[in-house]
Amino acid sequence: MAAARMLLPVLVALSCARARLEGGAGGWQAGDVPEERRCTVERADGSMSPALFLQRFAFSRPVVLRGVTDNSAFRALCTRQKLLAAFGESLVRLSTANTYSYRKVDVPFQEYVEQLVKPQDPAALGSDTLYFFGDNNFTEWGSLFQHYVPPPFRIPGTSGAYSFGIAGSGSGVPFHWHGPGYSEVIFGRKRWFLYPPDKTPHFHPNETTLAWLQHTYPKLPPAERPLECTIRPGEVLYFPDRWWHATLNLDTSVFISTFLG
Repeated sequence: MAAARMLLPVLVALSCARARLEGGAGGWQAGDVPEERRCTVERADGSMSPALFLQRFAFSRPVVLRGVTDNSAFRALCTRQKLLAAFGESLVRLSTANTYSYRKVDVPFQEYVEQLVKPQDPAALGSDTLYFFGDNNFTEWGSLFQHYVPPPFRIPGTSGAYSFGIAGSGSGVPFHWHGPGYSEVIFGRKRWFLYPPDKTPHFHPNETTLAWLQHTYPKLPPAERPLECTIRPGEVLYFPDRWWHATLNLDTSVFISTFLG
């Protein structure tokens, strides 16, 4: 029994080290931001029919989809080394992580990856946090996007537009809403917080998601907490029209969204 107690800390340390190595696959850095205690978003798999998706989720509630896409080829092109080799000299447009601010900054992709992709400063404001997501130059990045396989479920009258992003541990976008869409994690883990359209979350628009998680979230009564879930590589989150959502990258994450408009 005593020997088992002595081995336990070693086994825990090895498990943590293994998790960090797996999270850092592709040359991207694993982080230390925690996952939620329990995912409260419903899950479904690739056996679901398009008709059932429309009936149960498309217009009513979010869902985490597993096994609906095979993006292994796309993932192989999204390692740190390969993206830097292909796009290192390309300019990327960064946005501030602020719900109502749209300041944009253009920097070379290599500079962004090597200098700005780092753990989020918990004390930083959203207006001081630059984030690469959404403003993709499709002339330059189209060769990459053509390898991406989007989720198979469609909403009548809409078409998809891709938004590709990379961000450091603890970074994320604070609460906002727009039309429906999908988000798939390619590397890393991304934690989501979601509220229905009729339940506006309590947040400051210039507060980062990490600061909100540390200061506001613990004070919320259970009935006022959001739906939440961490999605991992190979999983896709669907969110309906006008649902409030905020994101938090638990590791350095590579991700792509398909916005339906």
